[in-house]
Order: sequence, then structure tokens, then C-alpha cells
Amino acid sequence: MDAQGVHIETHPREGEPVFSAGRPDPCTLVLFGATGDLAERKLFPALFELARSGLLPEHFAIVAYSRSKLEDASFREHVKEGLKKFARTQPLDEAALKRFAEAIETASGGYDDPEAFKRLGQKLQDISKRHQTDGNKLYYMATPASTFPQIIQSLSGAGLIKREEQPGEKPWSRLIIEKPFGHDLESAKALNKTLGSALDEKQIFRIDHYLGKETVQNILVFRFANAIFEPLWNRQHIDHVEITAAEAIGVEGRGGFYDETGVIRDMVQNHLLQVLALCAMEPPVSFAAEDIRDEKNKVFRALRPVEGGEVPQHVVVGQYEGYQDEKGVKKGSRTPTYVAMKMNIDSWRWQGVPFYLRAGKNLKKRLTEVSIHFKSVPIGLFSGGGATCQRLQPNVLTLRIQPHEGIALSFESKIPGEDVNIGGVTMDMDYAESFKKPVPEAYERLLLDCMRGNATLFARQDSVEQAWGYITPILKALETDAGGTVHTYARGSKGPDAADALPAKNGRRWSTL
Repeated sequence: MDAQGVHIETHPREGEPVFSAGRPDPCTLVLFGATGDLAERKLFPALFELARSGLLPEHFAIVAYSRSKLEDASFREHVKEGLKKFARTQPLDEAALKRFAEAIETASGGYDDPEAFKRLGQKLQDISKRHQTDGNKLYYMATPASTFPQIIQSLSGAGLIKREEQPGEKPWSRLIIEKPFGHDLESAKALNKTLGSALDEKQIFRIDHYLGKETVQNILVFRFANAIFEPLWNRQHIDHVEITAAEAIGVEGRGGFYDETGVIRDMVQNHLLQVLALCAMEPPVSFAAEDIRDEKNKVFRALRPVEGGEVPQHVVVGQYEGYQDEKGVKKGSRTPTYVAMKMNIDSWRWQGVPFYLRAGKNLKKRLTEVSIHFKSVPIGLFSGGGATCQRLQPNVLTLRIQPHEGIALSFESKIPGEDVNIGGVTMDMDYAESFKKPVPEAYERLLLDCMRGNATLFARQDSVEQAWGYITPILKALETDAGGTVHTYARGSKGPDAADALPAKNGRRWSTL
């Protein structure tokens, strides 16, 4: 029977926030790759929204760095045109836009050019005086991963970054690095070694925009602020956990890049493993960054390895029809655009509870959510000859990350009438509607946290390497026939039919898509 929606009232409480770091220190943000797609679509709109809302530091400046020659006036106009298309709040606040544009200056030169970085250093000294940014510098590498080591070496060589020896040392310098954090375990270790040669770990912010999503952050609050759920959050009561990240689009003209990356590197190694860790971690000692990151790392350490001939029993991969005809994709490519995985966490809390992960492109719809499937009732009290009992469905708690952010809980209820008939009911909370506030973009929160020096929502070196340590053997197997068949699936479908076998082996089935 179809589940019926149930209205839920929310009662937001006014008062001081539980956690608030206040306005960030004055600083200058140096954006490498300022003319790129990420900067135009995400970073400048996020910075503008922070400026419009009065959340940026009172004394703040942006240096847009590019390998091509830039002029201040023309680049400010470029940013304005991008904001008209991608800013969250429309129409643009002209007064806020004027103030924001005045804070943007440009610099150019090669990433391996010592003279260019010497000029950058002089510009930063000048900006610090004019904008009163106190010499604090935040560097953002929105560039291809191949450029990361060179930029770090050039910044270090020019004396623009230095290792902080004491907590709270001023002026500070911090570095934001975009994914991918390596291509496999070996390259991730090499990148971390390069980073560690120039900066202390607390100065490094490995950004994963999934962790900036409000509904991902809400996983911790939902788990640890509600006494009715945490006692049930274990192998005694949960049958299995399902995490899905489906995209309705294909590679969108990025065939060359995607064929070197694939869905496992693009989605699983970072985004989905981070979501899994938030769902599976133990309660931290506090909500301080290192306490939370310690508990997440324990989850990665507890992942049961899957290697060699075991891979086809736990992993199903596929390509959508026509993928190998995309520009830049190699003929005969085994790069997956879809993956389904069965994972096990060998810990006291989760022993015997499978975690099923799915991610893919060109699927039926865009959807990212976590479904917690509770165990069935132990005995059929409502059997009535067996028919009704077979219709009972286990309770499912769904955490919707995108779109339509919210939380839903399904349960069974008696249908009105003389007979005892049972039907499914769903209580559904819509995040934005319940709190009457728009859901901010992930980069807004993450950029603000970087300026505050709050690393809670960023990946730490050990966690990155633990995640790659789990994923790399799977990738190696999939590159050969040892990893099994690369299945083909229709565009707009739920993925390859072979993926259904993963949960079906234990009498389960995928609940979404």
C-alpha cells in the first residue's frame, strides 16, 4: 500500500547558537584558477553571498590569480556577469555588489615563475596595508590537481606560506585544496608529503563540498541531539544502511577528465565515504574539529578490505550506453560511470550490518540520500492467515541530502475501518520549509570555516590515506578482468540490473530510484 504523507510541525527555538565562531579575522583570499568554471559557478557566488549577508571579515580582499593576463576592471565585470547567472540571491544587491567588486584585484603569471610569485608577495603586502588585513592570507587552489605541487613549491619558495609552530600564531597563512586528493594511495601520500613539507596539518583545508551541505552536517545533530534514535543506532536494531548518490546528467563534455577519474574516485572515495563515516562514527568527546575527525577516521580503519578476486562479490560497475562515444573517452575504456558496493564495518556497533553504496551518472533522477533500514518485527501478530503479515514493511529512516533536503520516517499504521488492515505511513520534514529559511550553498559555509580556522568539515591527512587504502585495491582489480564485468545500462535507468544482486543475496533490495 502506498505510504501517506504526515504533516510535521517544527518549533525553532530562538536564542544564542550552540556553536558560533563569530566573524572571521581580517584576511586576503588568493584564488588560483580565478577564471575557471568552479570560481565562476561556485566560489564567487559563495563569497558574494557571504559579503551580502555581512559574514565576511570587516577587512577583506580577494586576489584573483590566473596564468593569463587580467585587468582589474574587466575581471570585475566578468565576476558581475557570473553572479547574474549563478548567485543564490537574485536580483543582485547593487550596493553589496559595488562593495564586493572593490575588494577584488588581479594578479597573473605562471605557477612555476618565481618572479610572478615575488610580484604576488609585493601585492599582498600592499593590500594588507590598504585593506588592513593584518597580513593573514588564505590561498585557494581551484586548479587542476597536476598544478598543486608546483603552486605549493612556488608559494613556499617566495616565502608566502610558512609552517605555524604555535596554535593561534599571527599573521596566519592557510591553504584550501580542491579534490581530488591524489589518484590512488601512493599519489595521495606523495601529495600529503608535499603539503606537509610547507605547512602544518592545521593549516591545510582539504575541501569536500558534500560536507558543507546543511543536511550532511545535520546527520550529527540528528543522531546526537535526539535520545530516541541513538539507542537504536546499532547492529541490534538496524538491518542495513543504503547510501545513494544518483545524477541524471552524463559527463557533460568532460569525457577526457572523467575517463581518468571514474565514479569511484569522483564520488565514493571522498563524498560517500565521508557521509558513511558521519552515519557510522561513535559519539565524539566534543564537537571540536579533531574529536569529530578522530571518530571518522576510526570508521575508515574499520572498513573490511576488499581485494583481488573478492571484488566482483562486493562491487558492481557499469557504463551508460554511449559513454565510449563521448569526446575524450578511450575506446575499450573500463572506467565506470556507475558503481554499487556492499561494504562492512568491523566494529562493535556495526558488525554484521551491511552498508550498500550506489553512485552513477545518467540515471533515472538526481538524488542523494541515506536510508536507515531497521529490522523487521520479530513475530507476526497480525498474521490473519499470513496475508497481512507479508505486507508489513520495516521502518525506514531517510535522510535526504539533495534535492528536497529533509528527513522522512516510514512506519506501519492501522487503516480506519472494522477490519485490521495495515498501511504504510511516512512522516516527512522538509528542511527549508520547516525553518522558513533558504538552505545556504555548501561553499558558503566551507569558505567561512576556513577563514575561522575551523577544520571540522574538512578531511585530515590520515583519513584521506585510510580511504584511499580501502579504495585502491578495488580500483586495481577493476582495471582488469579480475574486477568482473563492466555492465552497460540504459540512459535514464536505475543502473545495471546486475547491481540488484548485491542486496538480493541476503533477501534485500534497493529502496530508492
